[in-house]
Amino acid sequence: MSGAALTAPASSGDMAEVPISERGPSTRRVIIGYGFWLFLLSDIILFSALFASYAVLANRTAGGLGGATLFHRGNVLIETACLLLSSFTCGALSLAIDMRRQLLTYLFASLTLALGAAFLWLELTEFADMVAKGNGPQRSAFLSAFFALVGMHGLHVTIGLAWLATMCAQVATLGYRPLVVGRLICFALFWHALDIVWIGVFTIVYLGAR
Repeated sequence: MSGAALTAPASSGDMAEVPISERGPSTRRVIIGYGFWLFLLSDIILFSALFASYAVLANRTAGGLGGATLFHRGNVLIETACLLLSSFTCGALSLAIDMRRQLLTYLFASLTLALGAAFLWLELTEFADMVAKGNGPQRSAFLSAFFALVGMHGLHVTIGLAWLATMCAQVATLGYRPLVVGRLICFALFWHALDIVWIGVFTIVYLGAR
């Protein structure tokens, strides 16, 4: 066999016969996407455990008030509207990124930030009012589970807002480089996942309060 035959590149037909697992390392984008989906899966497991804890402890009020009395559903409806609208603006942000429209990117990123900040403010106001009236997490197992679940979601929203603000700065300085676009796509997945978790919180915690 000649040296030319040894160094000749494999044809597309030969590559088709090689299993995908043996065709070499995946691209950076595939690896990052796979890792981020694993992160989202770990977050789902975390929230599943918190939901399960709340379901078990929802009636352990230690003689205190229950959720039906403590929760202000009107404020929660406004919170929910803010977060769901932010999911819409986040989707529009993804479209603006695909079109490489910088002005639209900043516009929809700013709307997402504003709606997310409004959601956090309403949530913190609710927490502060409950604590001021002696209904903090140490009052009962029910309130401990409530603050753990809702507070963990609020922490994720805070991290998401900081992430989005950082990405806006990266768009301004680096433009639409593949690495920046990939990070923005990961943010959008993260934000939509938080919206799904909040729907569960709204349904189980607030609408199901007794």
